[in-house]
Amino acid sequence: MSVENYKTIEIPANYKPKKSEPYMCPTQLAYFYNVLTAQKAELLSEHDEVLNAVRLAEKTAAVGAGDESDSATYNQDITMDLRISERNNKLLQKINAALDRIDNGTFGYSVVSGDEIGIQRMIARPLATMTVEEQEEYENRKN
Repeated sequence: MSVENYKTIEIPANYKPKKSEPYMCPTQLAYFYNVLTAQKAELLSEHDEVLNAVRLAEKTAAVGAGDESDSATYNQDITMDLRISERNNKLLQKINAALDRIDNGTFGYSVVSGDEIGIQRMIARPLATMTVEEQEEYENRKN
């Protein structure tokens, strides 16, 4: 990793990493760091909203307002909100792992081979941990 700290680099709002730049240079790392921390902040905000919705539905159900149909709707809402929360928690774990990879200098490199994943793939999917070929092979073996 360069001496330059990617966390303190200010990049233009319209910046996109380019193939012509050195792969995972500090500017590119700053870009991905900003993208991932913005996604993380959004998920944490949604997490609070989901928890508040669950609490409200639980209070409403506990009060016993409405009939059986209302109760079923409240329970369905709680279940749906909890599933969203679980999905967001898994995504948050992946984001944290990607931020760790930025910190330790392995971001953008395959966890399988150590090869460069490629800047275009990383722009499209900043959470990618394998090259396209490795991912396809993994998916084929899974099925």
